[in-house]
Amino acid sequence: MSINRRTFLGAVAAGVATGLTASCTGERSGAPPTTMSPLPPTTTSSPPVPPDWAALRAKLPGGLVLPGEDGYDLARRSYNPLFDGRQPAAVAHATRPEDVQACVEVARAARMPIAARSGGHSYAGYSTPEGGLVVDLAPMAGVQVRQDGTAVVGAGARLMTVYSGLADAGRCLPAGSCPTVGIGGLTLGGGIGVLSRKYGLTCDKLVSAQIVTADGKLRTASADAEPDLFWALRGGGGGNFGIVTSFTFATDPAPDLTVFSLRFGGGVADVFGAWQQWISSAPPELWSNLVISGGSPPTCRVGGCYVGSQSGLQPLLNQLLAGTPGPMSQQVSGKGFLDAMRYFGGCSQRSIEQCRPESEGGQLGRESFVASSRILPGPVADPAAFVSTMDGRGGMDLLLDSLGGAVSTVDTKATAFPHRTALASAQIYAGADTGTQTTSATSVAEVRDGLAAQLGPTGYVNYIDPGLPDWGNAYYGGNLAKLREVAKRYDPDAVFTFPQAVPR
Repeated sequence: MSINRRTFLGAVAAGVATGLTASCTGERSGAPPTTMSPLPPTTTSSPPVPPDWAALRAKLPGGLVLPGEDGYDLARRSYNPLFDGRQPAAVAHATRPEDVQACVEVARAARMPIAARSGGHSYAGYSTPEGGLVVDLAPMAGVQVRQDGTAVVGAGARLMTVYSGLADAGRCLPAGSCPTVGIGGLTLGGGIGVLSRKYGLTCDKLVSAQIVTADGKLRTASADAEPDLFWALRGGGGGNFGIVTSFTFATDPAPDLTVFSLRFGGGVADVFGAWQQWISSAPPELWSNLVISGGSPPTCRVGGCYVGSQSGLQPLLNQLLAGTPGPMSQQVSGKGFLDAMRYFGGCSQRSIEQCRPESEGGQLGRESFVASSRILPGPVADPAAFVSTMDGRGGMDLLLDSLGGAVSTVDTKATAFPHRTALASAQIYAGADTGTQTTSATSVAEVRDGLAAQLGPTGYVNYIDPGLPDWGNAYYGGNLAKLREVAKRYDPDAVFTFPQAVPR
């Protein structure tokens, strides 16, 4: 069974529990607007040194793949087939931190683009740089739970691997719902997920990270060591400050959850109006999303989970339903932590081994799409106007994921993630192939820019969008200035750079 990403994203609200091909008012600083611009020149005075691929290959137990060699076409692929035309100069399979250091040294000397690839889900394909070096972290995917409850997770681990490893020890980590997303990019951008309201963002659970910086050094960043770098790694976006090789997270005892899904046939503005008021006053144990599917008229569905029993959830659902036209269908069921993560990942009918990418022996395929985002600072004053942005937008979804709860208990300046007081994130998603990419991207941009008039010019860096106006302020708000300082300090020559890298 192959279900596209939009269907997966709606599964949280629609109650789909079979196999899917899943992906899956911020403050504004006084910094100048960020725009698409040429990559900045380095400050290194010595001339570039052409990469010695043979020498690098000899240092990598996991191997190095060059264009024309067996396995290159598979090794260079990211999750989104729209980027299959990218031709990196090489793909290095890193099995240990020393491999990453060797790759950084080569890229720095050659002044060539370098990017880490954890799960390969970059919405703009930035983990596959044209003519650059891809550092594939997939072999570094171990999950070790210590007696004190902390967990050391390799930067190449995918979410289902993380959830399974933690569940074996009776622990949990708040993270995303897509089973094939890498823990690396998710954490570095913040990490919104179905347990965020109860336990916080993924980056909020980070205790320390091992990272190879632009000078080739392996550093440990924590509250006590390299504190500014540690601050930046919690929401500052992937690919900006170095290549993380492992994360140490604080974990919580794995809870029992109650999942639910409600599908509505009409009255979308009424449902959205009721939902935003409902979730803004809900206890942190409750997380919910709302998916508005474009059309004439739009339709919607609501889903989510509750940390606790069905008896605790039902009164809360009754509060929501009292203000809506009533759902066409309603499903509620109790699940353990791992089963709930499999449910949200579309893997209830698949084993953990099957809930992996096809390239790694699993059954989950890839997905072509374009997407962008905005952030809801609070309840929208005119729900009908908000919903009207999806009128006639067949094939497009607007996915609202609730924030608040534990996310809002952390100060806006405490980590690089700036959207602490927001009500929800809004992902604008449309399926696309090479023939429809331009049309879909235009439609997504129209909704994105239309929402800016109601929500402000905000965005979530993990839904990175090459066309987002003033993206630096949108993603980082009042934290952009400090992020620029950290980037300049740890990478003055812009070794780690790409079109939407934090400006030096």
